[in-house]
Amino acid sequence: MAKIKMKKKSTSTDMTAMCDVAFLLLTFFILTATAKVPEALPVDTPASTVQTKLPDTDLAIITVGKGKVFFDIKGREIRKRTLEGIGAKYGINFSEEDKTKFALMDDFGVPVTGLKQIIDMKAADRTKANQPGIPLDSLDNQLKEWLLISRRATIDLDDKELQIAIKGDAKEEYPKIKKIMDILQDQKINSFNLVTGTRGKDF
Repeated sequence: MAKIKMKKKSTSTDMTAMCDVAFLLLTFFILTATAKVPEALPVDTPASTVQTKLPDTDLAIITVGKGKVFFDIKGREIRKRTLEGIGAKYGINFSEEDKTKFALMDDFGVPVTGLKQIIDMKAADRTKANQPGIPLDSLDNQLKEWLLISRRATIDLDDKELQIAIKGDAKEEYPKIKKIMDILQDQKINSFNLVTGTRGKDF
């Protein structure tokens, strides 16, 4: 008896739906992703396995690298109030426009006398500018004043203590870090965070 041959049908799959899903996912990830903000003082942080997220507000970050110290405050209203306090301390009059621009800035590393010039720059120019760092000498310890005034501003506005984080370069010499820790301890700040990079756990 002769075998009945079945006709072979071509197996084709419609990929239209798969392409739609792929492009939808791609669009979603592009729209929800946040671009990395260029840092004025990029540092190579030491590695750690501990992962603790820093708060988005009521936080001051002291960045140390290349022998320079930069300062950043999270929270727009706290930044404005801090700038007002610094202006009153050093006799510099900052306009409302200066305060608004300063509230949108990231970290900075200039003496108070050069702050207006940094505020007036565009964000792209600010990261390229040669900022000498915030003075922390015994005769002109401006970092101490920034910390003190920003802590007062946080208590006045949010009725809570400002959290401090130190972001140091892994190659930075210890005496510079110790000097910052001494400034913190002089203000009775014995609890602070150290910003590190992530690495896998050792087995």
